[in-house]
Amino acid sequence: MKLISVNVAMPEAVSMHGTLISTGIYKLPQPGRVWLGFNNLIGDGQADLTVHGGEYQAAYSYPLEHYQYWQQFLGIEHLPYGTFGENFTISGLLEDDAYIGDILSIGEAVIQVTMPRNPCFKFGHKIGKPGVVREFLVSGRSGFYHKVLTEGEVGAGDEIQLLERDPQSISIRAALGMQKLEEGNAETLRHALTIKSLPPVLRENFADHLEQITSA
Repeated sequence: MKLISVNVAMPEAVSMHGTLISTGIYKLPQPGRVWLGFNNLIGDGQADLTVHGGEYQAAYSYPLEHYQYWQQFLGIEHLPYGTFGENFTISGLLEDDAYIGDILSIGEAVIQVTMPRNPCFKFGHKIGKPGVVREFLVSGRSGFYHKVLTEGEVGAGDEIQLLERDPQSISIRAALGMQKLEEGNAETLRHALTIKSLPPVLRENFADHLEQITSA
């Protein structure tokens, strides 16, 4: 598993449907090493802190393996690193392989896998296809967020190592299915709610989903 590119951007105002909207999705690859703090990477920021950033979304990883799929889907020959708003373009770790609570080392930092990414309309605008947001979810190619446990410098070429995994946890793909794709049943949801490292937003979502199923 490897870090291919570190991408950052500060929020900027862009015109969307005639309205100026602030967004930090236009990430650009960075040369050299970048400091990863508890809240974000140096030089990186989020425009809407109600849905982006924070303890459980301090950094966002997206697998390089998905780039070819999206290039074909969008009819674009080349997509630069950071296209999906990711801080870390990575290889060797996909949504089926990454589990909630996984603790990883990357450069000098130690991070934890927290939850799948749910894109907003700004992603569709950047790609030039508003309808791609639904396809992004249905494809299962969501990427995943991180909590920072130990600050430190990271850079392209760093190895990513799995340090610890909760054997009772579930994959990012399974979590995405239960959160956004109406997958899972009462048994799987109850199991997911026992995961100690489950982020509050997923705990609330899974509890609501479970209540809907059991009260139907």
